[in-house]
Amino acid sequence: MQFDRFDIEGPLLFVPNQHRDPRGTFAETFREDEFSAAIGDASLVQENQSVSAPVNTIRGLHFQVNPHAQGKLVRVTHGAILDVAVDIRPDSPTFGKHIRIELSDQNWYQLWVPPGFAHGFRTLVPDTTVVYKVSAYYSPDHDRGIAWDDPDMAIDWQLGRMVPVISYKDENHPSFADWKRSGESRGFHMQEVAIPRHHAAMSEAIGRYRPREDQAARAAMI
Repeated sequence: MQFDRFDIEGPLLFVPNQHRDPRGTFAETFREDEFSAAIGDASLVQENQSVSAPVNTIRGLHFQVNPHAQGKLVRVTHGAILDVAVDIRPDSPTFGKHIRIELSDQNWYQLWVPPGFAHGFRTLVPDTTVVYKVSAYYSPDHDRGIAWDDPDMAIDWQLGRMVPVISYKDENHPSFADWKRSGESRGFHMQEVAIPRHHAAMSEAIGRYRPREDQAARAAMI
């Protein structure tokens, strides 16, 4: 398992080592020791799965507030998504900025979205299945969201003229400005994570991650 970092401190991309032979493909998709070494102390306590039938389904932007803030380890088992993580930590130099990356059943990438980030995705093909492990149990009283099309965040969902499929709940999340005024953002803080030497050697330079072209993935920090 390899990992790479982004220009925004916190999210990590986990890249399994795939082994192919005439039968197909095998890879370790999760190792607790390597995961903990990369991101620090975080127990994954619940696993969720969503199936989005229509292409251009957008789910998000979702997060939980403290004391039940969640980190998410996201992967796609069927189909493909444009995955988005927005920094909502007020003491972060990248507060309000976001990363985007394509996760698919072809590249096997997994994105770690730490607490203090809002998460969402757009499906790129029909019948896309997303599976994600979380570091805290679901708590309806702490469940929050921010508008997926917030003008201050200016996320390019790469829709063009296509109309997204969105739930009533996600259509009615507050703007980023309104959520900041609520004061709940003050509960999130940056956490420094030390990267062990043997893991850092496997990664490209911090902030310079670029996916391999043959896996048709895209990553960006805006």
